[in-house]
Amino acid sequence: MSIEVGSKLQGKVTGITHFGAFVELPGGSTGLVHISEVADNYVKDINEHLTVGDEVLVKVLNVEKDGKIGLSIRKAKDQPPKQSHSNHRHSNNNRMNERTKESFESKMNRFLKDSEDRLASLKRNTESKRGGRGARRG
Repeated sequence: MSIEVGSKLQGKVTGITHFGAFVELPGGSTGLVHISEVADNYVKDINEHLTVGDEVLVKVLNVEKDGKIGLSIRKAKDQPPKQSHSNHRHSNNNRMNERTKESFESKMNRFLKDSEDRLASLKRNTESKRGGRGARRG
């Protein structure tokens, strides 16, 4: 069976690495799903999305001359139909209005608190590694 770019195939996850997952395709060939092609959102740990033995639907992105096959799980999913531009604009405005119900001040206060917490944590960690304040090296 020849693998063609753009085709969608059912495959089985045979291996997982920190950069992606190897998927066995029909006919015995194996392709790689890069970690950026696993889900629509950011994937920090691929093990949260896939395990060895999972059956997955993949789309063939490319087939290299040396036989390497690039695959995508997120592009294999059927995308919802696009809205017309006028409807899309109105729904975006409605969503923006819902988000702005939380006042700018409360958003800014939440951001500042998070920022101060992170900065305090960073200072604690770096000071302990350097021996604290006023420690002399010698």
